[in-house]
Amino acid sequence: MEEKQTAFQIALEDNVATALTPLKPGPVTLLGDAVVPVVQASAEVPLGHKIALRDIRAGEDILKYGVVIGRATADVPAGSWVHLHVMGSVYDQRSSHLDVNTGAPKDTQYE
Repeated sequence: MEEKQTAFQIALEDNVATALTPLKPGPVTLLGDAVVPVVQASAEVPLGHKIALRDIRAGEDILKYGVVIGRATADVPAGSWVHLHVMGSVYDQRSSHLDVNTGAPKDTQYE
């Protein structure tokens, strides 16, 4: 039996939710202050990462906790993974220089 996929929407105005289980394409049950009960994941989203609850246009704010945590650097379709490859932090300019999978700095040479 396949485990139920879940994500948590912290505030009603958020346009992302946090994956409580690793997500694969398919239905995801939203918990918390969810506007809708289910969103369709269109891509894999790692545990603890963000899933877009609706289409987010390039340049649009990413909202989590009811506050702006970043800005979309590309169009983000609903149900997709929201991470460093499609957003930049509004708090830490360096986040745009980190490897998406490892978090290692890409702008530093180690000799």
